[in-house]
Amino acid sequence: MTVNLPPLKEVIAAHGLAAKKSLGQNFILDTNVLAKIVRLALPLSDNPETGTVIEVGPGPGGLTRAMLAHGVKNLVVIEKDDRCLSALEEIKKCYPDNLTIISGDALKINVSDLGPAPRRIIANLPYNISTVLLINWLKQIKDFSSLTLMFQKEVAERITAVPGTSDYGRLSVLSQWLCETEIKMILAPEVFTPAPKVSSALVSFKPRENPLAPASFAGLEKVVAAAFNQRRKMLRSSLKSLGNPEELCKIADIPSTWRAENVPVTAFCAMADYLEKP
Repeated sequence: MTVNLPPLKEVIAAHGLAAKKSLGQNFILDTNVLAKIVRLALPLSDNPETGTVIEVGPGPGGLTRAMLAHGVKNLVVIEKDDRCLSALEEIKKCYPDNLTIISGDALKINVSDLGPAPRRIIANLPYNISTVLLINWLKQIKDFSSLTLMFQKEVAERITAVPGTSDYGRLSVLSQWLCETEIKMILAPEVFTPAPKVSSALVSFKPRENPLAPASFAGLEKVVAAAFNQRRKMLRSSLKSLGNPEELCKIADIPSTWRAENVPVTAFCAMADYLEKP
């Protein structure tokens, strides 16, 4: 099927879609970059005709177009900015059976209810709410087969960081406890309109069949928050709010003289699991 849609620059001009800083908007207009993002998110082994693909913050619809052109048969987009809806409706006219547009705030929508499995989220996230959205989705990660998300590069590096590095922290632990994470590509600021001050990175999340170790999300969050809120202190000091730090470290089989950035995910889980037992 041949689809004739105007260039994205024309769409932005025609609909008055100058990016809003308050909404964390930075649009990608390069069709080659958009196509590469979709290929990385939906490799040949991942049939785009099955299940549901969910996009948050489509804006003028550049990534939306690329996914539909790639063969996605059930795409649901969530857009908070009412200005973008008419541009998205133009795309829907070309793909009436394949695109569903939801006007709303992704922070208030349970995306796991939006279509049949397998569900994948592919999105150039609004940067001002990207980590909040990620945590929300990690809490229900079993509802998704993959997440492919664009973040500021420094956030992506925190998500994928390993123990013993300065970037390792709360996002690293929670993400890697539940998923295999990988930075798929790095994008320079000039790829975006308007160009942000920093580079961006596309991160792949592949849910693990089972978490790395037993723990509840709330319990692990509590332990990780205590440890990293005072990340320069030794665990024997930073974990005092949780009880006996020496006992917790013994349970996790780590020295109490370590700092949070040295603690592997499984050790944090061991502490969280221990604290939740009666």
